[in-house]
Amino acid sequence: MTTEALPTLAAKDEHWMALALAQARLAAEAGEVPVGAVLVKDGQLIATGRNTPVAQHDPSAHAEINALRAGATTLGNYRLDGCELFVTLEPCAMCSGAMLHSRLARVVYGAADPKTGAAGSVLDLFAEPRLNHHTQVQGGVLAQECAAVLQAFFQQRRSAARAQAEPLRDDALRTPPERFDALAGYSFAPQYVQDLPSQQGWRMHYIDEGGDAACCLCLHGPGEWGYFFRHLAGLPGLRTLVPDLIGFGKSDKPKREAPHRLEWHRDVLLEWLARVQPAPATMVLAHSAAAADLAALLMAAAPERFAAALAVPEGDEHTEDAWRAPFPDRGYEAALRALGPIATSSGPTPVQARTFVPQARNAMGYSNT
Repeated sequence: MTTEALPTLAAKDEHWMALALAQARLAAEAGEVPVGAVLVKDGQLIATGRNTPVAQHDPSAHAEINALRAGATTLGNYRLDGCELFVTLEPCAMCSGAMLHSRLARVVYGAADPKTGAAGSVLDLFAEPRLNHHTQVQGGVLAQECAAVLQAFFQQRRSAARAQAEPLRDDALRTPPERFDALAGYSFAPQYVQDLPSQQGWRMHYIDEGGDAACCLCLHGPGEWGYFFRHLAGLPGLRTLVPDLIGFGKSDKPKREAPHRLEWHRDVLLEWLARVQPAPATMVLAHSAAAADLAALLMAAAPERFAAALAVPEGDEHTEDAWRAPFPDRGYEAALRALGPIATSSGPTPVQARTFVPQARNAMGYSNT
């Protein structure tokens, strides 16, 4: 193979691995471990596969096996001579054996699997000289992207498990998670904190998206919650912290109105910020007097934590169903009675949110180049 041909081969490998990644994401949406695979012959897509052992009650229904089965059916032959399989995770011993039996010409995988990988991590079946067929193997294609899909999936699983294990106070309610399942554009990994001194055992939900040093703290108003900032969270160029004030969103709902003083919410947020340790942040505010008042309390108490305060652009879509999701009945609405009614604004649109990022970075003194 000439040196000039290598970039072309690499680009083709990344193209097919991107299709396998799309299958992995479909598996994640279905609650399966996100692994995807595609089968290719002579530059043509023959079959796709994704993990389905849970849905099919079948321990062999790995992405690779599903792709091999579909490809054999398409080609009308259990031998897949000349075919290449692209899979997002290093194959296990079962899948590696099936690949060797099918006489694949080449296997390309994304992320290594240090626990069960049978293409070099735990063992290497493909390098066994006593076997009567040898398949070319290459790993590490779009490895970071493949690993990120798996990491996000398992992080969400761990957060959900912790959330179920955390106790609920007798004088509070916790919105059933299925109330949020149908909401579009809010698939961020949930995170929770419950042990801060000022929390008094009430759990607070938040999202923490992006690893850039430039950080913004998004404060919703009364009758709103983190969903207001769904188009801002996760945009490149910002670390976006979005807490649901206790009593709102996915946080616990105290049954009485008395706890809901802005000074108490300030204390909880300051203790939480000390825990997550962001760089000095720009506060991003919803359009409400209470959000502005809470921001003023925060800046007065800890001015070193905040670089600026900016009002987020507001959309015009009516989203009352989204705002009602945290409140199945009146028993959950003590915070609404104390601080304000349910909102109807949608928050910033995607275009507004992207436009807002340079403003936030400028406010913190970061370059936008």
